[in-house]
Amino acid sequence: MRNIKITYRYDGSMFYGFQRQPEKRTVQGEIEKLLNVVLKTNIDMISSGRTDRGVHALIQVSNFHTDSTIPLEKLKYVLNRGLPLDIELLDIEEVEEEFNSRFDAKSRGYRYILSWERDPFKSRYETYINREIDTKRFARVMEPLIGIHDFNNFRLSDCGSKTSVREIYSIDVKKLDSSRIAVDILGSSFLKSQIRIIIGTALDVYFGVRDESYLREMLENPNKKFIRKVAEPNGLYLSKVNY
Repeated sequence: MRNIKITYRYDGSMFYGFQRQPEKRTVQGEIEKLLNVVLKTNIDMISSGRTDRGVHALIQVSNFHTDSTIPLEKLKYVLNRGLPLDIELLDIEEVEEEFNSRFDAKSRGYRYILSWERDPFKSRYETYINREIDTKRFARVMEPLIGIHDFNNFRLSDCGSKTSVREIYSIDVKKLDSSRIAVDILGSSFLKSQIRIIIGTALDVYFGVRDESYLREMLENPNKKFIRKVAEPNGLYLSKVNY
């Protein structure tokens, strides 16, 4: 059996999330459907993570096992010809049998793009807010999140993870141009919708809807219920997977 690792990117706008679902158009479903035809067997991909409906990926990594002898370059060509235009295969390689794209990932990075300039042609790829954001001040709002914490208050109720303890290595806020900023969050792994809850709730704190200590209180009281704001999915990108 060969263990094949694929690296790809996708526009999540028209997908019902990443994970395969019956009767739904998903990223995993589209790739596996094509692999099943090309390799003439049922493929079950292992992936570095899952993205919500409407969330994009600048990079995503998966692996699968097959006994097919199709050369990698030919397989890459066939896949890129057969995949929908909102998925692009970037690289394909054969890796050691033990490689697991999910459990071997050392860290994952997400980028969230916010804009205070309305543009209907960018509405699927950034989240509009009606006021300008100061990058340094917004970074200070999220600073308490850096480190190892119980992020139970930063996940949705249907999150299946057994533990809510995660580590965030860094949060960087940078200006992209006169009307857009990017928030880059790097961590070990993330809970379901954790990034969107972080961004949405941090915006509430920044704009004075919640107290300045609100994020810290959410971390210090993981079993107490707090009001969480979930940011829109369209501004979010899986941006890094490090091994």
